[in-house]
Amino acid sequence: MSKTNPGNFFEDFQVGQVIEHATPRTVTEGDRAAYGSLYPTRFAIPSSAAFAASVGLEQHPVEELIGFHIAFGKTVPDVSLNAVANLGYAECRFHQPVVPGDTLATKSEVIGLKQNSNGKSGVVYVRSTATNQRGEVAIDWARWVMVHKRDQSLEAPETVIPELAKAVDPKNLIVPKGLDFSSYDFTAAGELHRLADYEIGEKIDHVDGVTLTASEHQQATRLWQNTAKVHFNVEARPDGRNLVYGGHIISLARALSFNGLANAQLVAAINAGAHTSPAFAGDTVYAWSEVLDRVETDAPGVGALRLRLVATSGRDESMTLRGEDAKYAPGVLLDLDYWALIPA
Repeated sequence: MSKTNPGNFFEDFQVGQVIEHATPRTVTEGDRAAYGSLYPTRFAIPSSAAFAASVGLEQHPVEELIGFHIAFGKTVPDVSLNAVANLGYAECRFHQPVVPGDTLATKSEVIGLKQNSNGKSGVVYVRSTATNQRGEVAIDWARWVMVHKRDQSLEAPETVIPELAKAVDPKNLIVPKGLDFSSYDFTAAGELHRLADYEIGEKIDHVDGVTLTASEHQQATRLWQNTAKVHFNVEARPDGRNLVYGGHIISLARALSFNGLANAQLVAAINAGAHTSPAFAGDTVYAWSEVLDRVETDAPGVGALRLRLVATSGRDESMTLRGEDAKYAPGVLLDLDYWALIPA
C-alpha cells in the first residue's frame, strides 16, 4: 500500500462526500508581517492595534484574506492537488475576525459534479467551512475547481450543479462584535470618503500596479500551505510555466484598492469570484472597482459597500470588464464581487 498521497482525481469525488482536511494551522503575528511584505496593504484596522481598539474591536484582527488563504490551503491536498484551474467562489462569509492565536481547521462537502465534454477532466463543487480552536465558524464558502481524471475510460457521474446565491443578502452580513465607526479617525485611515460618497455604478481606477515575481508568488503560496502542483512544478502544465495562485491575485488587487477605497476596512463577504485568465510571473497587475450597491447596517456608524474588484494584466484605463461579445476583455485576470464594511 502506497504511503504517499497522489491527490484525488475527478472520479474520486461523490456528491455528499465530507472531507476533513489535515493540518490545522495557528495564525501568528508573523502572518501579519509576511502578508504586508508580500502585498502593498495599508488598511488601518489590520495595520494598527490602536486603530482597531478605537473602533471597538477587543482584539487586533489580521486581514480577512489571511484567514481565507490559510483555510483554503487546507483544502488543496484533497480537492485541488490535481486541478487544472480554480474556477470561482460564491457564498463566502467571514463570521468573525481572525486574530493571532486562532487555530483554523477546515472541512469540505462535495455539493456538485460535472464532467467536461472532453472526458479528460471535470468540475468539482465543494462547500468548505473553517472553524477555530473553540469550534466556532470563522469562514465558510463554496468554490468550484476543474480537476483531471485519472481514468478517462470511466463513465461520467450524474451531473449535479448546485444552486448558489448570486450575492450574500446584506441582511445576512455579519458585523464584528463591538464594531463602532461613529468616532472613526479618517485622518489615520488615509482618506475622507464614507458610504454616502460612493455612487452605485461609479468606477474607481486604483492607479497603482505590481509586477508579479516568481519568488514572491511561490513564497506566498507556500505560506498558506497550498500544495497545488501547477504553482511550483513546471512539469505540471503543458506550457512549462508556473501558474500564479488565484488567491495571490485577490490579495494584490485588494491591497491596490486602498487607493480610492481606504475606508472599505473589513471584508464581510465574497458574493462571487472568477479567475478569468491565468497569471504568470512577469505580469504587471492593476486593479479597478465598481460600486454595485450600498446599505447601512445596525452597527453604529457602519455601512456596507458591495464592490466589483477587477484585476488586470496591464493597466486598462477604460475599465472594461467585457467586450461586445460578452466575454471577458483581454487582460482581465479576476472578477470579484464582495461586501466591505465602511463608515456610514
